[in-house]
Amino acid sequence: MKFGMNLLLWTGDVTDEHLPVIESLKNMGYDGVELPMFAPDEAKFASLGAKLKDMGLGCTAVTVRGEEDNPISPDAAIRAKGVELTKATLDSCAAAGVTHLAGPYHSALGHFSGAGPTSDEWKWGVESMKQVAEHAGSVGVTLSVECLNRFETYLLNTHADAARFCRDVDHPNCRMMYDTFHANIEEKNIGQALDDCKDMLAHVHISENDRSTPGAGDIKWAETFDHLHRIGYDGWMVVEAFGLALPEIAAATKIWRRMFESEEQLSTDALAFMKENVASRW
Repeated sequence: MKFGMNLLLWTGDVTDEHLPVIESLKNMGYDGVELPMFAPDEAKFASLGAKLKDMGLGCTAVTVRGEEDNPISPDAAIRAKGVELTKATLDSCAAAGVTHLAGPYHSALGHFSGAGPTSDEWKWGVESMKQVAEHAGSVGVTLSVECLNRFETYLLNTHADAARFCRDVDHPNCRMMYDTFHANIEEKNIGQALDDCKDMLAHVHISENDRSTPGAGDIKWAETFDHLHRIGYDGWMVVEAFGLALPEIAAATKIWRRMFESEEQLSTDALAFMKENVASRW
């Protein structure tokens, strides 16, 4: 098992000014960090990746797609733009040494049609992701497609949805991730949800029900760790928490009040929580 921290707790644009934060995460005992990658830049991320490697840290990344580059748009040009932007993100991932690209880049975040996905939208999403997966294979990055709750997207809401989507894409570099926050909203049974996606599972986000310190809220943690152990998961467990440090991140994640003492406290407690639960089961 490898333990990571998503840097969205601090920023949506990691630069050298965030190296002290990353160094502190290394000193806490984290194995790596998850890089927000919303503006592809191979040179920038190659430099950052080299610094992470020098620190002895691994890295994953996260990205999104929007309405203007929606991979399930009825407009073929918009779909093509989404594919090209995710391919460019994968190039930056490869430059940084990223192993897994997480996120809801299957469709536009926060955009709704007023109905569930149509058969055409599903088909367009699969066709778009097939192209992305081919590129992921060529640069050696594993896609970790993320389903989101119904208030954030409508194409993939459950982990069974995401698993079926990845099976339809049918490429070894197209896998999916499990997120405890979204599962808490959408899944009726945690064990069943993990069983439904175990053959496609490549990444896990550890996120509390209020997006603050994992272990301090109401997620079914014992059941979650029990079933992750039962299905044999042994990859990245990345903490995804959000705060008020960045106004644009707070607005996007609907965080209006402070729910933890400090970013350092959250990071320290989250790592201890994950390690304790893994050590008692694995």
